[in-house]
Amino acid sequence: MTRILSPCLFFIVFLVACEGKPPSVPKEPPGGPAPKVIVEKEKIEKIEPLPPEVKIRLKRDGKENYSWEISGSDVNEILKINEKLRRGLGGESQK
Repeated sequence: MTRILSPCLFFIVFLVACEGKPPSVPKEPPGGPAPKVIVEKEKIEKIEPLPPEVKIRLKRDGKENYSWEISGSDVNEILKINEKLRRGLGGESQK
C-alpha cells in the first residue's frame, strides 16, 4: 500500500507545485520603465592656452633709426620680443 501511496503523494505535490503559472515577474512602477543610466568618465582634453597678446608699435624716424613701444599682459613675453627687436633692428626701445 505504501508503494502506491508514496508515488501518488509525490505526483500530487508535484502537480500543486507546478500549477502551470510562470514565475512571478516584478511589475514596472507606474510612469513607465526607469531609464538606464550609463556613467562615462569625462574626457579631459588639454587645450593649449592662447599665447599672450602683445602689441608692438614700431616707429622710424627720418634718420633711419627705429624705436618701438611694447604693451601686453605677460612680462616675460614682452622681454623676449624686446630682445628680438633689439637684435633685428638695432634700435633703442622707448617706454
